[in-house]
Amino acid sequence: MNDPAAALESLIEPAVAALHSARHVCVITGAGVSAESGVPTFRDALTGHWSKFNPEDLATPEAFERNPRFVWDWYESRREMIRRVEPNPGHYALAQLARRVPRLTLVTQNVDGLHQRAGSRGVLEYHGNILRDRCTVERVAASRSDASNDGLPKCAACGGLLRPDVVWFGEVIPAGPMLAAAEAAADCDVFLSIGTSSLVYPAAGLAECALDSGATVIEINPNPTDLSAAASIALGGASGVMLPRLLAALPPR
Repeated sequence: MNDPAAALESLIEPAVAALHSARHVCVITGAGVSAESGVPTFRDALTGHWSKFNPEDLATPEAFERNPRFVWDWYESRREMIRRVEPNPGHYALAQLARRVPRLTLVTQNVDGLHQRAGSRGVLEYHGNILRDRCTVERVAASRSDASNDGLPKCAACGGLLRPDVVWFGEVIPAGPMLAAAEAAADCDVFLSIGTSSLVYPAAGLAECALDSGATVIEINPNPTDLSAAASIALGGASGVMLPRLLAALPPR
């Protein structure tokens, strides 16, 4: 009979060896990492009052144009929930890993800022950050004005209406993070895909780019994904368990 623990152990050793010799590690994280901190996915959060609405009613430019107050109510409720959760061991392990390898590029599809709270720096936020505001006039991250006639947040610099600084359905990934992530995936010699379904493009294409460039691709996910068969090493498990385990086994350089 196969021993799952022994099978997993046989994969840990080559994963640690790859990280130990890596010149550049590129990491992409998805909703599974945040879920371990208690952050529900966007669709899973459509409960209670919000269960009667579709994502298109809450997270599109058209929805915001129709009823900005309605959209802001939804995002304020999400912000309150995210502020109550904490980074998990997987978040902290990635921040520590960045100090153990020559170079690490962290790309996240999550919008909750938990990587930064855990100590990661220079995070490439593929889908923005839900805790940040963006001016609809200047189209840049902005702080809020204290004055508002209609109760909606306004830009402190120009008075324009603010929106959450996230990528909505129908919008494109910001060019800066997208290009930097693609360059990192092509340059790295180890690519970690963590807690992501590997279904949504262009993010899912980063692992493919790394594979095409000859990188060792290590997947960490409790369940098999579309990437699992192609990955160099597929570690079945939660990021909060597997990442600290890899980090603990990683010898000093």
